[in-house]
Amino acid sequence: MSIGILFESSETDEKGINMTAEQMGIDLVYIPFRKVAVRLDEHGYSIRTKAKDYTKVIKDIKVVLNRAQSKNRRLFAANVLEAFGKHVINPQCVEYACFSKLRTLLHFWQAGLPTPETVYVPVDSTEKTLDGREIHNEGDIADLFLMELNHQNIVVKPDAGTHGKGVQLAKERNELLPILRDIQPSIINPVGVLAQKLVQKWFYDLRIIVTKEDRKAPYCYPTALARAGFKDFRTNTFLGNMVVGVNLPSHIREVAAKCGKAMGGDSKAYLLAFDAMVGVNGNKDVEDEHLMEEFEKLEPSFDAVKKVKGDKTKRTSFPAWNRKLEAAFENYKSQEPYLYIKDVIEDSMEKNKHNIVFHEANACPEFWEQTRLAAGINIAEALLKGAQSIINNE
Repeated sequence: MSIGILFESSETDEKGINMTAEQMGIDLVYIPFRKVAVRLDEHGYSIRTKAKDYTKVIKDIKVVLNRAQSKNRRLFAANVLEAFGKHVINPQCVEYACFSKLRTLLHFWQAGLPTPETVYVPVDSTEKTLDGREIHNEGDIADLFLMELNHQNIVVKPDAGTHGKGVQLAKERNELLPILRDIQPSIINPVGVLAQKLVQKWFYDLRIIVTKEDRKAPYCYPTALARAGFKDFRTNTFLGNMVVGVNLPSHIREVAAKCGKAMGGDSKAYLLAFDAMVGVNGNKDVEDEHLMEEFEKLEPSFDAVKKVKGDKTKRTSFPAWNRKLEAAFENYKSQEPYLYIKDVIEDSMEKNKHNIVFHEANACPEFWEQTRLAAGINIAEALLKGAQSIINNE
């Protein structure tokens, strides 16, 4: 039985998975999931594009790596493939939990894991009645948030958003009201409003990878990707911040593995990226101004990395482009400011390791251009080993 890979378009992550599979001697089978017809009838099922019938291809596959980028399409793909008797990484139960920040937090909370103080109000800011009137609820929602979060700085988040999109900070009621007023039901915020008390982190947050193979315990990698900088209170790299590979304290690894168990349950194999923040609350030994100077020194080498990442030859000459990216990252990571910032983050984590909170789980993390080169984690290997473990144990 073979391993399949499902995706919408072949980006660097998917190209990297294929390259890694070749290095591991695995022949991956491609499965499209966009302009396809999925047919169900009394004779069974079929999956076809206009040009090709993939039905026999699917039937010969045992495990599928689900790399559809759209959360909705990925969840539907898992539903379809599992109904057809295929193992999927990640399974639909994991995709369903990761789809929603609230569902993720509920899994963590049920398992007794550390999360930010969170409030969910299951009503939309504006409701339309059958007779055409509008009911405005933003005032009541704001009061509930302020009451439950003790009038602290409040972060409003879309339930299914990514890359920091739609995440906004309100320091007082007058700032909170217009934020709530603008929130409309959407694919990333389907019902109600979610908010959290601002975690008093420092200049970084963490992307931690946990994987599981069949008949093995969840495994947290000893390194993680720190998204770092002072561009915004959201340290997401899409907002201009940098990436640093850091070593995790054993306590954080242990908690992250428990997060994997909480989200993965009894699934045979999975791979998850957890977003976490370390509460520092002023416990820091370095002045922000000095760190800002170090980041400024580091900008030229990181700009060189970004230039390669934006090079369009990655679509036409992937191996050559990949070598250029690796060289640019090697130069960036060798800079003294990078090594200094890495030491500061690792020292901060160790001192504040018991103040970590986990706030999000990603079932299809991007990895080839950052996590692999900064943290040294090639997620493709973990995905493929997870798939192989299922095949080997059946």
